[in-house]
Amino acid sequence: MRDVATTAIDVDSSRPGSNGLTHPPSVFERLQQDILSGHLQPGSRLVLKDLAKKYDTSTSPLREALNRLSSNGMVVRADNRGFRVSPANSKELLELARTRCWLEGIALRQSIANGDSDWEERIVVAFHWLARASEIHGHADIKASAEWAVRHDDFHIALVSACDASILMDFCAQLQERIDRYRNLAEVIENSEGHEIEEHRELLDAALNRDADRATELLAKHHKLTAKIVLMSGRF
Repeated sequence: MRDVATTAIDVDSSRPGSNGLTHPPSVFERLQQDILSGHLQPGSRLVLKDLAKKYDTSTSPLREALNRLSSNGMVVRADNRGFRVSPANSKELLELARTRCWLEGIALRQSIANGDSDWEERIVVAFHWLARASEIHGHADIKASAEWAVRHDDFHIALVSACDASILMDFCAQLQERIDRYRNLAEVIENSEGHEIEEHRELLDAALNRDADRATELLAKHHKLTAKIVLMSGRF
């Protein structure tokens, strides 16, 4: 459901198929990626004939894709005036961050209660790749930054992956994508003081120790700090 990129890079969103091969990204995937990455700016009009030319497709799949994107908050539809990319502002960002804290907090508590050794392995492995992306690649290089963003989101998904509530997981993923759009628009990829790995290590330790209160407190602190850093960019 998600492919995260910075504003300065196009990420290949093709994915493995059931036969082990890759397939070209759908119109929906390409549109969503261009919105998430900031290539389609907040508030910009989405004219069907222009999009059909850009994505080399007909208007029918475009309408379907735009309707799907409007349902997950990426696109807004105005009566008789077509579609626009959803606007971006500080009020929405703060609301998204608060809602993410609430929902992921519930999912994390459930994962800590339900999680088995497979869940523990998932979060340890996800943290390993996140730490490696930071330590080896750093964040100066554009491709390295895009990789870090993907590893970061993978870690957060792994944390709540044992909550045994697929609908809740879907909502968490949508919130993650919408906040990632703000981070990409602000060109923010990490904690401005470089403490993001320590934050995630503390979160990992709390989850493994089955300390739900500590883990949810750290998670909320992390999400609120991310929103603060994005707002400090001065772009919203």
